[in-house]
Amino acid sequence: MSLANRVALVTGGGRGIGQAISLALAEDGASVAINYRRDEAAANETVAAIQAVGGVARAYYASVDQYEEDREMVAAIEADLGAVSILVNNAGIASRGLSVADTDPDELRRVVSTHAFAAHYLSKLVIPGMREQDRGDIIMISSAATKGLGANGAPYNMAKTAQETLAYTLSKEERVHGIRVNIVAPGLVETEMGRRLMRATAGVKNLRDLDATMPFGKVCQPEDVANVVRYLVSDKSSYVTGERIYCDGGGPLVAGS
Repeated sequence: MSLANRVALVTGGGRGIGQAISLALAEDGASVAINYRRDEAAANETVAAIQAVGGVARAYYASVDQYEEDREMVAAIEADLGAVSILVNNAGIASRGLSVADTDPDELRRVVSTHAFAAHYLSKLVIPGMREQDRGDIIMISSAATKGLGANGAPYNMAKTAQETLAYTLSKEERVHGIRVNIVAPGLVETEMGRRLMRATAGVKNLRDLDATMPFGKVCQPEDVANVVRYLVSDKSSYVTGERIYCDGGGPLVAGS
């Protein structure tokens, strides 16, 4: 699945799922722009890991919910690496698990902006360059939360639903320009965010203690999500757009399954 001569931008690309995606796309030959907001050290470590095996990668700061910072970042990437032909909207934050009645309006704005506004801003900024290339790919990293839209998570549910709506709209607008737009929606993944979630909601300190209760005998790993992304942006997925793939092992186990 060669991605030679393609430039990928992975938001939140230095840690967790984003790091796994960055490493996978670099392994397949892409030059990778790794976006970070807080953890510059993690972004630089991921860059170093890619460069150590002969890949091309650079780290770029931007708070993705800020349009001007996104614009400056995309301009820098284009100057350094070339036009982006793979955009992975991965950066995200969790909501606090409160009811609508108890949710601070600032939390709602922050969560929706990080997931939905940021994806819109970055798509807008990279699409002109994508249209000039043989192929473009935009991937939204959503969540299996969109299956059930459970209680006490309205900001996150709203944010991910909006992000997915953007993907479906873009897939129709940009198909004529050779741009594929797809969604990957993981369930619980062994990342720092996943660990914090399970500590807060279930008192679980070690996610591997859940392996026996999870599909296929393990908690989903970041590499599992990355492998779906690397397929979707490859030539093996040339006729797929406007699709959502849940990467959650088919959902929670039930008796007899």
